[in-house]
Amino acid sequence: MNKFEVLLEKAVQEDASDLHLICGLRPMLRIGGELYPMKEKVLESEDISKMVDSILNPFQKEKFKKELQLSFSIYFPGLGRFRVSVYKAKGNIEMAIRIIGERLKSKVELRLPDYIDEIAHFPNGLVLVTGPTGAGKTTTLNIIIDIINNDRSAKILTIEDPIEYYHSHKKSLIVQKEVLIDTPSFDMALFHALREDPDVIVIGEMRNLETIQTALTAAETGHLVLATLHTADATQTIQRIVDVFPPHQQSQVRVQLAYTLRGVLSQRLLPVVGEKKRVLAHEILKNNAAVRNCIRENKPSSIRNIIQTHYRDGMILMDSVIKELYQEGIISYDTALINVVNEKIIKG
Repeated sequence: MNKFEVLLEKAVQEDASDLHLICGLRPMLRIGGELYPMKEKVLESEDISKMVDSILNPFQKEKFKKELQLSFSIYFPGLGRFRVSVYKAKGNIEMAIRIIGERLKSKVELRLPDYIDEIAHFPNGLVLVTGPTGAGKTTTLNIIIDIINNDRSAKILTIEDPIEYYHSHKKSLIVQKEVLIDTPSFDMALFHALREDPDVIVIGEMRNLETIQTALTAAETGHLVLATLHTADATQTIQRIVDVFPPHQQSQVRVQLAYTLRGVLSQRLLPVVGEKKRVLAHEILKNNAAVRNCIRENKPSSIRNIIQTHYRDGMILMDSVIKELYQEGIISYDTALINVVNEKIIKG
């Protein structure tokens, strides 16, 4: 086992979410959202360069030489899969590694809502999983994929950068494409995906106008489209999608989104009191007549109120979930207060 694998093994043993290798510092672990130095020697530039050289293939080395940054996934038997980002800072090569693990955790372990079972059985439409970086969006998408794979006879096509979890064929057929290995870009893969007879299309991240437009078209033409977006909540998600388009197209996009959107699941990971781990808080928006009207009429500010008044239909605000976590003693008062939109819900 080389030095890099030793560091990965220790990161897995510590239940870390990330490992950072930075020149002039000890290796750093992110555990429960906080950074902790490992009991290893300070890393020199040569140490990191050797580790990078040991894991890159010739194609990746050439790409990194040209672009000075590189993201990919790598698997080590017994340790699991890791998402690696290699970059340069102050002239030195450094790495950020996300620990994915050996297995996909269950819905119960991650405290995911039952809504993901509902999502997995939608015949068509657009479902968005949103949240900041590191909120577990990709893991949630893969759990939904696994539910579909177990329960439905469907062709699932995923477009990822990079692939984090490899799925075997169960009841469904699964085709997983990695950007820059199997396809040049998200939007190019998505454009051709419509000709490959998929029932479910999974987009690792909706990054630009072209990808969003094609995703809306795919959902409109009878496919179930699952995608992630870096937005904090349902209201911001609706605004972000519309605002990506030029002003003269926004009215048409609002109509298209109003009829294709099935729902939005927003996520956030919050530190647990007294423990080096985090807990999931979520928000659920389901598209109904009231939501469709808000989208069409460009009134996204009304969406929060609709979620709040349709609790019995399975919708819930992030604020309400955060309040429950605080009342159960899982998160602290300060954590709850800085993560809610309406502070009165915590202050009483």
